[in-house]
Amino acid sequence: MNFSQTSATNWQRSLFTLHHKTSHEPKMYKKMAARKKLDLLTAVEQIVEKAKGTGLSSDFYRKADKYIKYVAEKMELTKEQSVMMALFVDNSDDTSITISDFGKFLDCRTTRIIRYLQEIDVLEKRELIRCSRDGNRITYRVPLEVVEAFKNNEKYIPKDCSGLSCQELFGEIEDVFDLRKDGELTYEATVEKIRHLFNCNSQLLYVQKVRSYNMSEVDTMMLILFSHLFVNNNDDNIRYHDLDFLYEKRCWNRMRSYLNDGEHILLTEKMIEYNNDDGFVDRESFHMTVEAKRQLFAELNLSSLNQSKARGDMIKSEEIVPKSLFYGDKLSSQIEELGGLLDDVQYKQIRTRMKDSGFRCGFTCLFYGSAGTGKTETVLQLARQTGRDIMQVNISQIKSMWVGESEKNIKQVFDNYRAKAKECRITPILLFNEADAIIGKRQEGAERAVDKMENSIQNIILQEMETLDGILIATTNLAQNMDKAFERRFLYKIKFEKPTTEARMSMWREMIPVLKEEEVRILVTKYDFSGGQIENIARHYTIGNILHGESKNIVEELNVYCDSERLETKGTKKIGFCM
Repeated sequence: MNFSQTSATNWQRSLFTLHHKTSHEPKMYKKMAARKKLDLLTAVEQIVEKAKGTGLSSDFYRKADKYIKYVAEKMELTKEQSVMMALFVDNSDDTSITISDFGKFLDCRTTRIIRYLQEIDVLEKRELIRCSRDGNRITYRVPLEVVEAFKNNEKYIPKDCSGLSCQELFGEIEDVFDLRKDGELTYEATVEKIRHLFNCNSQLLYVQKVRSYNMSEVDTMMLILFSHLFVNNNDDNIRYHDLDFLYEKRCWNRMRSYLNDGEHILLTEKMIEYNNDDGFVDRESFHMTVEAKRQLFAELNLSSLNQSKARGDMIKSEEIVPKSLFYGDKLSSQIEELGGLLDDVQYKQIRTRMKDSGFRCGFTCLFYGSAGTGKTETVLQLARQTGRDIMQVNISQIKSMWVGESEKNIKQVFDNYRAKAKECRITPILLFNEADAIIGKRQEGAERAVDKMENSIQNIILQEMETLDGILIATTNLAQNMDKAFERRFLYKIKFEKPTTEARMSMWREMIPVLKEEEVRILVTKYDFSGGQIENIARHYTIGNILHGESKNIVEELNVYCDSERLETKGTKKIGFCM
């Protein structure tokens, strides 16, 4: 071969090589680009596309091998688990996925998919899917956070919820219930999350105690919800609207019926009880019993929790509705003086002077007198005028059937008041309304447990009044029964008597403005009513107008309401009645 032939041959070979490389480069680059672009969602898409109608045959596994391997390595799953996960993600818009759905898609019998149940169980334990078991029906869903991980091409790592303290557990429970309330979790998913928290924290006494009751799932969830509302929300006034978000409608209707009829297991087992409103059972309102709290929350510092009903309800000054009050001259002068004292500038000056002089600096006031004479309303209006919140104590809920619990409750009242007084810019008022039950005469030589408890409560209150740095007001209808020790400790003692003729005329004019002067005089002369009774009659009159229209003879109609108010019947004396 001469030089020219050799050159030509080499040139031909070079041209062939160049052509060969050029013709294959696009395919090679496409493959490289495909590898670079491959992510979890792309891999899932390819697995699902290749799986359709194959019955998950070995041929499918061969064709989808690259994509299955990608998911398996990224998520640390087996090949079978990766395929199942791909099918779940592809159906993530459905909150009730069944394995029979997969059978239809893959064109195979459900028994073929049942072989994968162990793999599906692993996915559930890894929290990649949620399972809901309702009788024989089993459905699945993919949590939103798992879908987000796939979208971001990231391995999903569940939050580590093990080894929590009891307080931390309730923080997690709060997050779960918030998600349920916002509609981001089904009831079944909520149950699964709570169950997972319990499984991860079986060392906690709360978890052990709840499980020891061996209640049904729906009842256990109700108990956990009550626990959450008490621990996280300090709520001892739980109503139906606080509970209804948890259950599906049919289940909730059944639960509500049991609660209303007193047949729910939490009521019969005395874990919760109805609230009491002025001596009447309120079947619309519940709280956990003292014993249930003692059993379930031993790991928590209950003294730091604000048990609002037993420890005192806060009434904000700005929420108090303005109201006109009418007094006789003497009472009006006393209330005016007290209002001046409670003015914040005056109060601080007097308090400082008292403290510097070595006197007790607490202001203790007793409002006493007949029912319906305006004692409680006066406290409210004084608070509104001076910008002071009121911490109102519910006497009935301080007293407990458990030995020593009542004493703890009353101490907690004063502890909470001190804390509140420190954090408030303007010192609040501590109100013991209708305090007859706790400031009555002490039992001498008490032997019964109840009498001893009463004496202990009174001794605690007397001691606290000695060291009080704040404002305490108590109201009572029965001052004649008050223990002398209490009488000495009240700095201001203001008697509320039935209103004078002039005051009652003003009340009638204020509450029923359409009355003529002569009509007002007739009513005042005929009926010696308290302010509370006149207000009751005014309310009756207003309701009558709404229902039947304005009366042609106002005085005649008011006479009917007045006779009804004093419960007068033939052969009986007049009896005053206050709402």
